[in-house]
Amino acid sequence: MLRLSLWIESTAKTLFRPGFFLTAQVRILLIMAVASASTHHGIPEAKFVEDVDAFMKDQGPETGAEAVLKQLDERHGKYKFMESSLAQKKRRLKGQVPDLQRSLELLNHMKAKQDSTDVMETQFLLADQVYANAKIQPSKTVSLWLGANVMVEYSLDEAHSLLSKNLSQAQTNLTQVNDDLGFLRDQCTTTEVNMARVYNWDVQRRRAAKKLKS
Repeated sequence: MLRLSLWIESTAKTLFRPGFFLTAQVRILLIMAVASASTHHGIPEAKFVEDVDAFMKDQGPETGAEAVLKQLDERHGKYKFMESSLAQKKRRLKGQVPDLQRSLELLNHMKAKQDSTDVMETQFLLADQVYANAKIQPSKTVSLWLGANVMVEYSLDEAHSLLSKNLSQAQTNLTQVNDDLGFLRDQCTTTEVNMARVYNWDVQRRRAAKKLKS
């Protein structure tokens, strides 16, 4: 993502020069970049500072390097905060997906045995690492925990539909979170590079000013 963003920024003027022919590969790359930017809604993109002199002039004559570095550092902190929040969401989803998959496996087993007269033997969780043996009569209904101490009885088909929908949504959310985390890491890297470039620009400016005085 970072390499693609930098490539587009550094070559955009050339690509859109009048009479310049865009190859199919270039068009695909541009479409990918635009789609990626719209996908990560809510996360501001960090623009790479290629020309530090022009960038500092745009900040205004009264804005020094320290103020700009402070702004970049605050933005970097916000990116890190969003990254931490998404990492927590990822951990929650990574635990939710296997739970839903196990529930669906059990539900499929119950559906296969619903017309049978055989008693099913299984184990259920009492506490962490503590299980108890149980015998379950064939049934055409099942109760699902919905959260907030709420349990609702569903038919096996309804429960299967609900759990399948929840599993699909959880997997989609996990994929989106992984993409957003990758995008955020790229923005953090870009911001860190920008901070280094502004800092080095300020060091060189101070050295040049000292030489003029001497």
